[in-house]
Amino acid sequence: MSTGLIVTDGGYTKAPYLKPTIATGATIVGRLRKDAALRDLPRPLRPGQRRGRGRPPTYGKNWISLAKRAGHRQGWQTIECTAYNKTATKTYKTFLATYEPVGGVIRVVIVKEEHDWFPFFCTDPNATVVEIIEAFADRATIEQDFHDVKVVWGSGEQQVRNIWTNVAVYHLNLWMHTLVELWAWNRPHAELCDRSDSPWDDPKRRPSHADRRKALRRHIMQNELSAVTAVWSLPHKILWLAQRLMALAA
Repeated sequence: MSTGLIVTDGGYTKAPYLKPTIATGATIVGRLRKDAALRDLPRPLRPGQRRGRGRPPTYGKNWISLAKRAGHRQGWQTIECTAYNKTATKTYKTFLATYEPVGGVIRVVIVKEEHDWFPFFCTDPNATVVEIIEAFADRATIEQDFHDVKVVWGSGEQQVRNIWTNVAVYHLNLWMHTLVELWAWNRPHAELCDRSDSPWDDPKRRPSHADRRKALRRHIMQNELSAVTAVWSLPHKILWLAQRLMALAA
């Protein structure tokens, strides 16, 4: 694939976005709707056959049903690729089709998972199945960052009126997310994640961004408490209560 690669979700597989973007020379990988209006390729000329008058056809005459292709038992293949930082074996079908929102030929890849099937496409017909699957999987990992910025930091919930204030607040959320990740980058799992209060949870589960933020809160409050106790001698009961409050706050 070309170096100008753009990976999009299914909401952007529309002509007003795809055609101008392709015109810039970029290659697009994205997810198709399961009812996408795909056609086959134009029929090639037979040896010795002359092309008729007018422009050569861009799209084939026959419609392609993704649901029928995915429902057919034959034609499935397997391949190993790296998705979500893990090497996995994917079951897939691939073929070429023409798609009007793109304005020509695309490579279609249908991936079958345990619970469902998912159609993807690439505007470069020569792209490999591994390139398409891994490109879309890399995009999906960014979704976790979007989730953390929205859920953990409350992006979009700030009640400000000016458009530039909204931009500034969003930048602040992104910086807070980045600084927490930077602080926690080389810290051990035991420091970042304490699930002793949640015995039903997996203690070996990777610390989430919320876990990292809680660990930073504990670290800051512990430093503040250490600074206070270095100046004043506090009773053990006060220290015990302070520790309990910090656990609740973090």
